Amino acid sequence: MNETLPYRRHARAILFLGLPLIGGHLAQLAISFTDTAMIGRYGVDELAALTLASTVFSVFFLFGSGFAWAVMPMVAEYDSRGDHTQIRRATRMGLWLSIGFFACVMPLLWFSAPILGLLGQERSVALDAQVYLRVAGWGLLPALGVMVFKSFLAALEHTRVVFWITVFAAVANGFANYALIFGNWGAPELGIRGAAIASLVSHGVSLAGVIAYARLSLPQYTLWQRFWKPDTEMLREVFALGWPIGLTTLAEVALFAATAILIGWIGAAPLAAHGIALQLSAATFMVHLGLANVATVRAGQARGRRKAGFLLRDAHTVFLMSVIAAMFTITAFLTIPEHLIGLFLSPDDPERDQIIAIGVSLLKVAAIFQLVDALQVVALGLLRGLQDTRGPMKIATIAYWGLGLPSAYVLGFVAGFGVTGVWFGLVIGLGTAAVLLLHRFWGQAMPAFGRA
Repeated sequence: MNETLPYRRHARAILFLGLPLIGGHLAQLAISFTDTAMIGRYGVDELAALTLASTVFSVFFLFGSGFAWAVMPMVAEYDSRGDHTQIRRATRMGLWLSIGFFACVMPLLWFSAPILGLLGQERSVALDAQVYLRVAGWGLLPALGVMVFKSFLAALEHTRVVFWITVFAAVANGFANYALIFGNWGAPELGIRGAAIASLVSHGVSLAGVIAYARLSLPQYTLWQRFWKPDTEMLREVFALGWPIGLTTLAEVALFAATAILIGWIGAAPLAAHGIALQLSAATFMVHLGLANVATVRAGQARGRRKAGFLLRDAHTVFLMSVIAAMFTITAFLTIPEHLIGLFLSPDDPERDQIIAIGVSLLKVAAIFQLVDALQVVALGLLRGLQDTRGPMKIATIAYWGLGLPSAYVLGFVAGFGVTGVWFGLVIGLGTAAVLLLHRFWGQAMPAFGRA
């Protein structure tokens, strides 16, 4: 690992590793994107329920993924040292922790309607959301397993297979949605329950694919050797690194979930517009998340080999790439918002014009936070690669819950700006996180790593 490589070599290596990861994230998002688009054409009430249910599922999925993300920098560091045994141990215990997390969470998904009712959601929307979660919730187990294997494969730079498996799962989800939501091809018309079944199928297909690839193409890691046997020492290490990652992610995702709750108080049409705008923002965010994953892997490799110069050039390169991508997104959100929102709605929907008007205002706000969202997630990825997770957890808690959510409530309800004000609260939270995480990496972590 040569520290004096020119920046173009770093850029080429980052793109080689990162493009399949970005594509994989986009393909994964296509599952929920397809659910939203098809349910949006089925009915606005069902779209509101799906928005709520997907938000709840995402909160638990991303929180539980903390253990999977902990596997990525650990495997990258162990691989730089050629230590197959440690790679196997870390990956297995990541799977153990994911299984345990699912067992704790599934009862909450099964009985979600009363919880959503207590949070002020309309009874009909809460009941439909529970219908979705009682089926799709079982997909949390394979989804978390897939995340562990993706981290394992990404850290070993096997990213293309992740992309193709996820694409195949997204296609399967699309066909299943078309059949089961609307009752096409002789299938029963199941509406939102059909979307849940389709998502469950896609997660199962993904898990089968990554397991098959790991067994056939990487047998030297013997991941299933004595899988049933506890490994207390490594379990503690993965847990210690993973729970702050999970809580950091939870702080951000729960901020978006909380805004969905707040907007649900306003009405079904604003909640539907929120769901569409959020899907579009999430799609563009996948580019930055893929680059952040690359940053984690490359920082983990640099940490294993103690190469500060390598990490410095990688950091410069990945930040620049993320900023360039954000500029394209900002341009699209400001120039063609009506067309983007309209993709999710039926042309003859009576609430189409109202939802598009609300969605356009939200995309303008989303354009503002694209840049800060990009910077904060890349900084977070670099810090994770250096196995610095507790500091970012504290930053996320302060930024999102100390500033972001209170600002969303005040601007949305006290100041009377409604759904747009709630989204400006997101800008405040994400902007604060970006500033603090950038300071932590450039002002603290990078200088300390260079001196080590």
